[in-house]
Parts: sequence; C-alpha cells; structure tokens
Amino acid sequence: MTAEPFGYEKTSRTATVNGMHIHYNEAGEGPVAILLHGAGPGVSGWANFEDNLPVFAKSFRTLIIDQPGFGASDGIDFEGDYFTHSADVVVGLMDELGIDKAHLVGNSLGGGVSIRASLNHPDRVDRLALMGPGGMTTRLFTPEPTLGHTRLYDFNAAPGPTRDKLATFMRGMVFDDKFVTEDMIDDRFERSQRPGVAESFERMRVSFLSPEGKFAMELWREAHRIHHETLLLWGREDLINPYDGGLFAFSQMPNASLHVMARCGHWAQIEQAHEFNRIVLGFLLESASR
Repeated sequence: MTAEPFGYEKTSRTATVNGMHIHYNEAGEGPVAILLHGAGPGVSGWANFEDNLPVFAKSFRTLIIDQPGFGASDGIDFEGDYFTHSADVVVGLMDELGIDKAHLVGNSLGGGVSIRASLNHPDRVDRLALMGPGGMTTRLFTPEPTLGHTRLYDFNAAPGPTRDKLATFMRGMVFDDKFVTEDMIDDRFERSQRPGVAESFERMRVSFLSPEGKFAMELWREAHRIHHETLLLWGREDLINPYDGGLFAFSQMPNASLHVMARCGHWAQIEQAHEFNRIVLGFLLESASR
C-alpha cells in the first residue's frame, strides 16, 4: 500500500460530469497525466495504479479516474458503446477541472477509451501510453475469445460468481502470480458483489457487441487515424490481448512505438512497475522538453 500523502483517502476526489458522480484520485503538479484502468470484477482506478501514483506525481498532475460504472463512479446508463461513453466522461471531467489537454495512460479497457478520446477529441489529448489496449487487436495466431476473456466472462456465468473463479481470472492477468495476493482477491471479490456492479459490467460488455452478438468495437480499423505520439506497451505473456494481435494496428499508426516486456502479463503497470514507470515517464516527459 502507498504511504501518505499518496494514500487513497488523502488523494480521493469527486466531481459531477453530465449529472454523474465521478470519483478520481489526484496528486502532483505540472502537466496532466490521466490514468485509466481496465475492466474486470471489482476493478477500480486505484486497484490498477495505486503504486504508480507516487512516481507519476513527481512530474505530473496525476489523475486516476474510476471510469463510469466502476469503482466509486456512477454511469450504468448510456447510449452507444462504452469506449465513446467513457471518453466523453473523461473529457467532461477535464472541463470541470479546467484541464485543456492531458496525456492519457490507458490499460486494456482504459486503452480503448484513450484511443476513442484521441479520435473524437483530438485537441484535448497530448500523448498516449497504452498497455494491451482494448479494441486494438486483430487475431493472427490466437483464437477468439482469448483465454483471459473466457475467464473474465465466465465469472458471472451460471451458476454465478465465486471467489475461485475470480482467483483464476486474476492469476491469469500476470506472468508471476505472486503479484496476486489473497487479500487482493478478497478485496476484488467483495467489491464485485456490491449492488449494481454486475449490471454495470454487463451493460459495458453488450455495448461492444453487434446485433449478431459479435464483438464490433474494432478500433484497429481506425489505427491509421491516430496521429498522436503513442507508446504501445505489451506483456509478452498477456492472455487477455496477446501482443501479436496488436502488430497490425501498430503498423498502421504513423507516430507509434512498441515496447514488449518479457515475463509480463496483462498488468504491466503492476508486474513490471519499475520498467513501466521508467519507459512511460520518459516518453511523456519528452513531450515537455520539445
């Protein structure tokens, strides 16, 4: 756990965006970096990035946002797809806080949201750092759905969620399961059982599907339109969005770099925190030096 002044309560903030209660954690001063978490049972921004916050806050005004319907934020009711919904909320929060432009650092679902924000609100986004971003993979060698997604969707499937199913899913998010403690599993399972959490996740999931029930949010088809300076980070052992599936999108992005981490699963910011912090901060700070 992080120490003060970077603890959860000390950095906790709320704002109202389009009538929704949005929770975020904030620390640091300077250029703004917004950190966006992935999806999963009981997830929150804090669960994904609490240990990165003290490092980022040395150089940036850092916001860790609970995306709509996750953590302590509202947001189950929306039209269209979740990427667009959450991207609009992120920009709306920036408006509320008087932030003109920000770097976006997105993990998985948060990566897809960051991409949609860069496409729909290009003037509000500076640089993108994306870890195994959702919607950016087209399968080359890995069957669909991936093992990670199968375990994710199995959590709420009949006969219902269990702690054991969550443990299986969470341990598959890392290469070395020492990063998934029993306390982490207990905390995430408790949060996943709170009223409205399962409904929020299902609303998000179906927003990505076509009428035929197939995944339709293929952001890789728009990769050529992403002109922001972008750093793609991937764990070589990612079971959710395997890195080979992102190679086509990478080849189409005019201003992208790719960094693949060995002995690393889907949670690069947790499992390879030192390397993640070093690479991402160097990339973002380069913007300020130009």
